Amino acid sequence: MNTLPGKTIGRLSEYRRTLLNCLAQGKTHIYSHELANLQNITAVQVRRDIMLIGYSTTLKKGYDVKDLIKVIGEIIDTDDGLNAAIIGIGNLGRAIATYFKGKRTKLKIVATFDTDSGKINRVISGVKCYPMSDLSAIIKDQNISIAILTVPPEYASPVAETLVMAGIKGILNYTSTALNVSSNVYLEEYDMITSLEKVAYFVKEKNA
Repeated sequence: MNTLPGKTIGRLSEYRRTLLNCLAQGKTHIYSHELANLQNITAVQVRRDIMLIGYSTTLKKGYDVKDLIKVIGEIIDTDDGLNAAIIGIGNLGRAIATYFKGKRTKLKIVATFDTDSGKINRVISGVKCYPMSDLSAIIKDQNISIAILTVPPEYASPVAETLVMAGIKGILNYTSTALNVSSNVYLEEYDMITSLEKVAYFVKEKNA
């Protein structure tokens, strides 16, 4: 299978989360229009995405929930799983570590890093915090390939450079600083201020 577009992978992740909730509620099958309603998208989009990963069903009662979860997992997950680290274990870093704990068996947050001596060598939100000076060694020792960046904006670029040099292959950037990394590193940037301002704009338009 060719590499899928980022937006498609994002929707597949959302489908799986929704399907897991449906399975927990005892639902065994789901129609495309039902899944679409739960995701606030069109049934056509759902069917396109599902067809794109080579999954189909001839059952009149819709997709088999458990089977579709398995197929999406085979697309998104790696066989051995991947390890991630949070860089900057402030309020946002703690929230991410706490929320993500136990959510996925194939993707784990195994370390956090900070410069605050009061946090170093402590277990915070279930994950041990290491000094930034040990970053390269710990990344190698624990086979960490993904970094979640929650440092102050002014430190984002130099920290990202250090991460790339240490062998990190993917960065999720929660800072407001746009990063420039080498093409062999996948970068996903999420600026909460921009997202909130986008919401505020559309609220303003609806109230105009």
